[in-house]
Amino acid sequence: MYKQNGSSGALSTSMFLVTALLLMAYFGFAAIQGDFGHFRRNQVNAEAKLLKVELALLQTTRGYLENKTHRLSDKYLDLDLLDEQARKVLGMAREDEIIIR
Repeated sequence: MYKQNGSSGALSTSMFLVTALLLMAYFGFAAIQGDFGHFRRNQVNAEAKLLKVELALLQTTRGYLENKTHRLSDKYLDLDLLDEQARKVLGMAREDEIIIR
């Protein structure tokens, strides 16, 4: 029959412990450094903050451009803005004006 040796029991126990420690080390490393780990989460959060700031800037710019477009539309015409744009595009000025660039 099968005879159990004292050294083989210690060897299997030590192999089990080594395997368990290696698995714990791997999963610990993956929890910190992996694709879904702690460092990656911090990196994504920092990128999200930057994108929120960029979104706010773009929304402000869009609001400014929408206002300017509305002021030049057929429904509402701002004569001062129209005069300013015409002078800028055509490069013209009146004789009594001084142009500063």
